Order: sequence, then structure tokens, then C-alpha cells
Amino acid sequence: MRNQRQVVDYALQRRALLAEVYSGRVSTMDVCDATPYLLRAAKFHGTPSDAACPVCRKEALTQVRWVYGDELKHVAGSARAPDELERMANLFAEFTVYVVEVCRSCGWNHLVQSYVLGTGTPHPRSRRTAGQ
Repeated sequence: MRNQRQVVDYALQRRALLAEVYSGRVSTMDVCDATPYLLRAAKFHGTPSDAACPVCRKEALTQVRWVYGDELKHVAGSARAPDELERMANLFAEFTVYVVEVCRSCGWNHLVQSYVLGTGTPHPRSRRTAGQ
């Protein structure tokens, strides 16, 4: 995306959690807990990545992008494909995208990145006059 800003990468948090899993201090049941809604979003809106699942190593991870923002109204909290994000970035002033990786085999899921998209300029709101 050309206008990503306020990018936050959660790679260190992910690495620390996986170290806990590999050492046995955290159960795979605690980290492989993707909801049916997330798994469905991965199937229909996700994009495959090149990385294999760090827990089961059975298949490649899928990245799902979730959008949130006041201006989005009913669209907020939904999964969107990258091409939809590009269109939305030209329509809305500002919204946040959360990228979650998910394994559709074992249910591993983790937030990997968040960033803000949008035009950066607020859309003028229509003013209502008294009596309308």
C-alpha cells in the first residue's frame, strides 16, 4: 500500500510467544485457538503467505486484514482483501488495518502488523440548519 502510516510490527511479540511454545511453557492449545469466524475470513478474504505455520508446519499461513475506524460504520470489524483496501484508502480519511496470520490446519493465529490507511484529509460533513 502506498500510503501506509503508523506501522506497528509485532514480530518480537510473535517470536517470544513461539519461544514459550517451543519450550513447553505455553500449550499449543493456547495458541492454536482461531475462531470459526477467523478461519472463514482466511478462506474467503485471506492471502496466502510464503511462510509455513510455525506450530504444525503442515501448510502455509494465510494473512487476513481486518479494518476498523469510525468513518467505516457497518464495514468496521470486517475482513478485507488487499484490492479492497486500496479502494477504501482512496474513499475514507483514516482507518486502521490489522493483519493477522492464521493457519487453517491447526488454528495458530497471531497479530503480525497494524497500520493506518486513508486519504488523511477528513471529508466535509454536511451541515444541517435549524428547522430541517
